Amino acid sequence: MPCSASSLCSRAISVLVLGLPLVLAACGDKQGAPAAAMPPVPVLVETLTTSAVPDVVELPGRIEAVRSAEIRARVDGIVERTLYQEGKDLPAGAPLFQIDARDYRAQLQQAQAALARATSLRDNSASVVERFKPLVGRHAVSAQEYDAALATMQQADASVADAQAAVTLAKLRLERCIVRTPIAGRVGRAQVTEGALVSAGAATLLAQVNQLSPINAVFTQSNAAILDVEQQIQSGARQAIDMKHVEVELVLANGQLYGERGFLDFADLVVDPSTGTQTVRAQFANPSRTLLPGQFVRGRIIAAGNLQGIRIPERAVQLDNGVASVALVADDGTVVHRNIALGEQGEGRWTVRDGLKPGERLIVDGWQKVQPGQRVEARPVPAAPPAPASATR
Repeated sequence: MPCSASSLCSRAISVLVLGLPLVLAACGDKQGAPAAAMPPVPVLVETLTTSAVPDVVELPGRIEAVRSAEIRARVDGIVERTLYQEGKDLPAGAPLFQIDARDYRAQLQQAQAALARATSLRDNSASVVERFKPLVGRHAVSAQEYDAALATMQQADASVADAQAAVTLAKLRLERCIVRTPIAGRVGRAQVTEGALVSAGAATLLAQVNQLSPINAVFTQSNAAILDVEQQIQSGARQAIDMKHVEVELVLANGQLYGERGFLDFADLVVDPSTGTQTVRAQFANPSRTLLPGQFVRGRIIAAGNLQGIRIPERAVQLDNGVASVALVADDGTVVHRNIALGEQGEGRWTVRDGLKPGERLIVDGWQKVQPGQRVEARPVPAAPPAPASATR
């Protein structure tokens, strides 16, 4: 018997009403199901241990010439010629400048003439004394006359000595018209040109000469740090060393290591009251003239003994605006970031001065993928494979 339209509508509505709770229940079951937990991120870690690290102290410093001379005018006059090539190495006594010498040549001639006149008067006075000497005994000449002749001769001797000194001074002034370098070294830029008036009274600067090989590097260290080192030596934590056997490496302004090593040769015993620092100095060979006076450098003073410290791989260190930090795995398996103080760098590792302790787990690889507080799976860094043996032919 066919159903009416009204009965069909009622049956459809009943099906929808009865099925709706099942659909809603199914949706509710899907929304209420807990989400699957993210697995820990695997990272490679290294357990920190102490080992022998080089006893190295890094200090700021500046390059200074072993000898430096300012060449200044010692006579008045006009510069006629420059006798050297700027920037060249010259031996001691090499001529640098020629100053107009005509006035000083005339003064020398005048002094020589005065010496000749004084010598002639001295000779005449001496002959008078020689003639009077036998006559005094025969009373042919009075004693007073003899004494006067003797005094005249002594005055003539003094005049000769004075004239000789004037000649010597005139010769010196004439010689100083050729300005020479007092030391061997590299002569810098000329401070005057031909035609310039120079003055001995004003000590006009003409040029500067610096001895560049060997050359000094001067470093400053705070007195407090030096006292700390002395206390470590007294306690046995640091080995006492002979200063003459302490090697020094130089790090240039571009970060490159200077090829020659030097040795300490001086330590000041006075503390600068304005800065509270003491000065130490090292000397280096400088055959290629790489080091020049005034350069800023950093010195790595290498002591003979070793200290116990922690060294970590370079790739584990994060550097941001000069601040170094590392990622560690805490005891609960989460990531912890920590700032550290770095020391020396070498053989692919940094020496850590402060911030880490033995036994802590350092994230070497994978720290870029994790955040502080995130749980990780710590795996030990695999051992490096042995270096392949070189093939023999």
